[in-house]
Amino acid sequence: MKELKIIEVKSEIGAGTRGASLGVEAIKIASLDLKSDFFKQHDSIEVEHVNELLFDGAKHAYAKFIDGVLIMEERVCLEVYEQLFDDFFPLIISGDHSTAFGTIAGIRKAYPKKRLGVVWIDAHADIHTPYTTPSGNMHGMPLAMACGLDNLECKVNDPRGETIEYWEELKIVGGPSPKIQPEDIVYIAVRDFEKPENYLINKYNINFVETEDVKKAGPEVTASKVLQMLDHCELIYVSFDVDSIDSRVSTGTGTPVPNGLTVDEAKRLSAELAKDPKVCAWEIVEVNPTLDTENRMAESAFEILEATAKSIIDRPVLAE
Repeated sequence: MKELKIIEVKSEIGAGTRGASLGVEAIKIASLDLKSDFFKQHDSIEVEHVNELLFDGAKHAYAKFIDGVLIMEERVCLEVYEQLFDDFFPLIISGDHSTAFGTIAGIRKAYPKKRLGVVWIDAHADIHTPYTTPSGNMHGMPLAMACGLDNLECKVNDPRGETIEYWEELKIVGGPSPKIQPEDIVYIAVRDFEKPENYLINKYNINFVETEDVKKAGPEVTASKVLQMLDHCELIYVSFDVDSIDSRVSTGTGTPVPNGLTVDEAKRLSAELAKDPKVCAWEIVEVNPTLDTENRMAESAFEILEATAKSIIDRPVLAE
């Protein structure tokens, strides 16, 4: 049995809409409403946030609050690394998706010689850079950080000075850049992305599983196909953004998008992926209760989290 350690990241420094930092507590409240003792069964640790920087206003138009994002990536990286070093399975509950790079950096710090695959279950590709972002919100950039990409071929912005310095410093959090290769990413349910992101998806032939593919094949068969796509990788990290779920359900998140997964599909898909012993960390992000009604998004997120955790606990341990 693999022992879990819950890592709470109550940060929204990379988000464009306020409130994602409250998502962790909303999920805990959902567990109580659903009569679960999950958070009593498993120990958790909280990563200190820097949300107070939000009151100072964004100083970097093309990478908003990048100074705070750098701090958070370093803190998350270290916490994930320490939990892996102590032989725990990190189950991360985060506010905004920018800190997923810190998770990736922490895994690579713990296993610098192992090839890491990433399953990105999300409505968005999150592979923008300061040179291509239409918003400047850094929750749209974690995979570019991880891959060490600038995408200058699609440059539309002209970041300068400290912004570029921070961006280059971000890439090497936890060790050398790149942390992963674009061909070691599998996108699932991504359906809202801009031309610069589409350029990178085509350039690197990034694996892509559409929502309709999941519905046709079923979550379990889809999970098997995804794992086959990453068969060459020694480790796998699964990152689950709740906006991968259809917007009719995922109202309690900052950027809901139509034509997504159902909660049942998301739960079965994530739980099936987590059975594989190569999966070394799992994360859920972007629950925003300030946008929700009766905490429904958090309840759905908790159902997915609990089912996934059960798969991790029950699976065979990966042999060294």
